[in-house]
Amino acid sequence: MDWDSLDWEVLDRLRETFLTDVKTRGPYWHTITDLECYNFTYGERIGWKWDAVLAELKQRGWIPPSGGPVLDWGCGSGIAGRRVVDFFGAENFPRLLVHDHSELAMEFSTHHGRRLFPTLTVERAGNQFLESDEPIGVLVVSHVLNELNAEARAQLAALAARAQSIIWVEPGTHEASRLLGGWREQLRGAGVNVVAPCTHQNACGMFAPGNERHWCHFFAAPPANIYADSQWVKFGQRAGIDLRSLPYSFLVVDRRPVNQAAGYSRIIGEARHYKGYAKIFNCDASGLTELMMQKRDAPELFKALKHSAGPELHQWTHVNGRITHIES
Repeated sequence: MDWDSLDWEVLDRLRETFLTDVKTRGPYWHTITDLECYNFTYGERIGWKWDAVLAELKQRGWIPPSGGPVLDWGCGSGIAGRRVVDFFGAENFPRLLVHDHSELAMEFSTHHGRRLFPTLTVERAGNQFLESDEPIGVLVVSHVLNELNAEARAQLAALAARAQSIIWVEPGTHEASRLLGGWREQLRGAGVNVVAPCTHQNACGMFAPGNERHWCHFFAAPPANIYADSQWVKFGQRAGIDLRSLPYSFLVVDRRPVNQAAGYSRIIGEARHYKGYAKIFNCDASGLTELMMQKRDAPELFKALKHSAGPELHQWTHVNGRITHIES
C-alpha cells in the first residue's frame, strides 16, 4: 500500500463509521483493501501512540516477561502487536497471537505479522487457547473500549487474569481514559502491579471526589516530516484530523514486582503557559493537584515544556499549589 494506491472513498466510509455507533454492531471491515487503507493511515497514527508508550517503558527500564506468547486482542490491522514485538525484538517472544471478531482482520494481521517477523510463529488465537488456562506473556490491547459489549468485557477480564503483563493504549478522550482507569482499579485490586503511567501504586486520583471532569491523557509526537508531506496533509484535511495532536491514554501492569522510584510526579495532559508562569495538572502519590511553576524558578524547564510531547516525569517539591524546588 502507498499513497498512489490508497482508496480515499474507503477512508471516507471508515471515517463515517468511526463517527457513528455502527462499529458496535459487528465487524466494519468489508474487504482486505479496507484494512490496507486503514493500516496505512489511521493505523499508522495509532502506531505513533504505541511508539510513545514503548519509548517510556524503555526509559523506565521495563522489559516484557519471557516465556508466554504475545496476544493482540481486538487486533484490527494488528498494528499494536507488531509494534510491541518489533520494539522488544521478535527473538524475545515464542509466538504472536492475534484475535478479533473479524475474520478479515485476523487474516490481515497474521499475514503482515509473518512478513515482518519471518522467524516468529504468528497465528490466530483459536477458541481452544482463548478458553484455556495457558499463561499469556504480554496481553496487548488497543483502542477497543468503546466497542466492548458485556461478553467481550468478560472475555477480556478472563484473559487479563491469565496475563503476566498488559500493555493497553486507548484514545485520549475523557470517556476512554476514565473507562481505562476503571480497569486499572479492577486490576490493582486483583494484586497486579502498576508500571505506567502512574508513579505510584495508590488508588487513582482521578476518581477522588471533585475530579470528575479530569482525565488521564498525554500527547504523542508524530514524525516531524509529515507536516511537509502533502499526502499526509491531504489525509488530515479530508479526515478532519489535526496532524499535530495525538492524544492517548494508556495502562501498563505487571504481575512481577515493579521498582518505582519514589517522589516522581507526572504532568497530566500538557502544561498551560502564561506570561511568566505555567500551570500544571500534577499527579503523584498524594493525588492530583494543580500547580504553578514560575518561569524565573526554572527557565530552561519552562521553555522545554512548551515544546515537549509524551509523558512528562519530574521530581519537584510543591507547597500550597506552587512548585518550590525542582531536581535537575
